[in-house]
Amino acid sequence: MGEKFAEKDVAKLDELLADLGSQKGTLIPILQKAQDIFGYLPREVLIRISEKTHVPLSRIYGVVTFYAQFHLNPRGRNIVRSCQGTACHVRGAKAVLSELKSQLGLEGDETTTKDLRFTLETVACIGCCGLAPVIMVNDQTHGRLVPEAIKGILESYK
Repeated sequence: MGEKFAEKDVAKLDELLADLGSQKGTLIPILQKAQDIFGYLPREVLIRISEKTHVPLSRIYGVVTFYAQFHLNPRGRNIVRSCQGTACHVRGAKAVLSELKSQLGLEGDETTTKDLRFTLETVACIGCCGLAPVIMVNDQTHGRLVPEAIKGILESYK
């Protein structure tokens, strides 16, 4: 595999494939554990999984792109989820999202900061409608937000 991956991570992947690679029905657990090792599922990792499990690469891509739990691009250490559900939308979620993008320096369709500190995702509902508008950073909920609060929240995760 490419030089950009640590040898210990490649060794962990090879060990995983040696343990589970020949068993039927283990593709999803293999992908989950591979993503735990690398933080996402790079193409080189998917190719290696395909070679060792004899599962066609096209089938692996089908599984990876079907399930939202899998990621083909590097993700930040902190995952910011911005609720865009009805209650949040009515109470200003669009302005909060705009401020998140501005504070994180994300342009266009970018979702992850260049320093890999943050990944920004929009979600349909976090389930805290009474606190709208809401964001979650990792597993911590921040509610009743105004755009001016975003900078301080993000600073606490740096």
